[in-house]
Amino acid sequence: MQQLAPIALFVYNRPDHTRRTIIHLQKNVLADESRLYIFCDAPKTEADRANVEEVRQVAKETTGFKAVKVILRDHNLGLAESIISGVTQLVYEYGKVIVFEDDLLSSPYTLQYFNEALTRYANQDKVMHIGAYMYNLKEKDLPESFFYRAASSWGWATWARAWDSFEPDIDKLIAQFDTLKVLRFSIEGKMNFWKQIQEFKAGKNNSWAIRWYASIFLKGGLTLNPARSLVNNIGHDGTGVHSNKENMYDVHISQQPVKKYPDVIEENEKAYHAIKHFLAHRKGTLLQRAIRFVKQKVG
Repeated sequence: MQQLAPIALFVYNRPDHTRRTIIHLQKNVLADESRLYIFCDAPKTEADRANVEEVRQVAKETTGFKAVKVILRDHNLGLAESIISGVTQLVYEYGKVIVFEDDLLSSPYTLQYFNEALTRYANQDKVMHIGAYMYNLKEKDLPESFFYRAASSWGWATWARAWDSFEPDIDKLIAQFDTLKVLRFSIEGKMNFWKQIQEFKAGKNNSWAIRWYASIFLKGGLTLNPARSLVNNIGHDGTGVHSNKENMYDVHISQQPVKKYPDVIEENEKAYHAIKHFLAHRKGTLLQRAIRFVKQKVG
């Protein structure tokens, strides 16, 4: 029996989101055989302290896994440093890791999908990342899982061999891009990935995820993804440090296990075009955009 991957759960100051994320994880097939590491960041400001303490209490009371270890940070790392250090610690201890944040609801089959894929592609260097989230794609005859270039940070897994290629230095990453690579990286301009790189460089965001995707992309790596999402992000309610109020990325969580995995290690063209189409139209018509803008302002 192959050892299951440890689960790293990164939490901060949202007790209700944390509880819901853990409840869904507890209901997963393989939860009781999995080790859960809960990384609790320290408060950034005094105003955060009460919620941070409540989250820590939720973490300490968590059961339902093979083992639960709670890591309490004594100073505020911020999400990027917290994830980078936690993932680095676990991949070097176990060779692989499954990563959740405090606003991700999972299917009962999410852990099974991660562990099966981690085993199946363990020695395929080109496969660098396993994602559990997928947009609400209109294309109905996609394979159950497929390879794609971009890495989603909403529930993911990787191996030490892939994480070794993570390049945190934004200047080193930018130096490797040319015009064609920028176009391919940004899904032919349909997604603001390159803008996120520029904003990181300008100090406007502190995203570990965009640097991870860039690291994968520049290595010619691929990500495995399900056609029907095994995760939904509940953080787009205005409570998150890095999120806005919006619902365009809401999905119904698949209640079916993934049974089929691709044998050919290359990007699935049909899936790529379905994702590109979704991204091009995700914000809707001008009227729909206007209504959403007003709701965000009022809400």
